[in-house]
Amino acid sequence: MSEEQNQPENQPENQSFQPINTPPVTPPPFQQQPPFGQFGGGMGFQNLPNATIVLVLGILSIAFCCCYGILGLIPAIIALVLSKKDKALYELNPSMYTESSFKNLKAGRICAIVGLVLNIISLLYYIAIIVIFGFGMMNDPQKMQEILKGLQ
Repeated sequence: MSEEQNQPENQPENQSFQPINTPPVTPPPFQQQPPFGQFGGGMGFQNLPNATIVLVLGILSIAFCCCYGILGLIPAIIALVLSKKDKALYELNPSMYTESSFKNLKAGRICAIVGLVLNIISLLYYIAIIVIFGFGMMNDPQKMQEILKGLQ
């Protein structure tokens, strides 16, 4: 018998043997942050859910410190509560979230703390002014009547 007769009829002569059930070669998992400009791109990274909101509310709390100290307290407190929740999420699984969103969260938290302090100082200032002038007016009722007549 010749060599041509030993080979099966369905298989070509130059084909090499390849196993059927081999698992595909997969690269190791991606361990680093994606480059700047790529937002995770399906690599398992995502932004913290409230990082941008915390940053915006922190900045607003600083901007509203001139509004008698009351209006800026609300966004500062909300930003601090949201940042606490997101920080807990990040600490549970830091490899799941982008580092830039965590930095935004930290910046927003710092802005909220600064805004909270400025608003408290502003509120205390206005309360002190009202108390000082209020007691001054109560001690001199005639001066109060003159001021009221002047306003009419």
